[in-house]
Amino acid sequence: MSPGTKLILLGAAGVGTVSFGARVALRMLRVNPEKRERKRRLELHRHGRLGDALVTEATEMMLYYAYSVRGVQYEASQDLGGLRHLLPAEPERLIGPASLKYSTRNPGNSILICEEWSGLRVPSQAA
Repeated sequence: MSPGTKLILLGAAGVGTVSFGARVALRMLRVNPEKRERKRRLELHRHGRLGDALVTEATEMMLYYAYSVRGVQYEASQDLGGLRHLLPAEPERLIGPASLKYSTRNPGNSILICEEWSGLRVPSQAA
């Protein structure tokens, strides 16, 4: 094979790789943040490991919580954007112990609630 032919084949392979990368990048940009966050939550729900958490603060749109995995303490928050309908009217009632799901590969990636699961413990009205 002549050096000119090798150069043409190498150039074609490079163009193909760059165009494939561009397609993947554009596909990622088309997915809006809400869909990406929903996908992350559902992935954690299906494949995440259960753990214990302590909800330290709750507002209308955010939950703040702390948890420990293998001796490492984490403090995190979860945006409740599309999940508000799943929560009680008074979010401060959620403060206290809860369950969470976290990624075994990245324990800092965690959730307290998603569309199909909730680790929140809502006390009864009598309490």
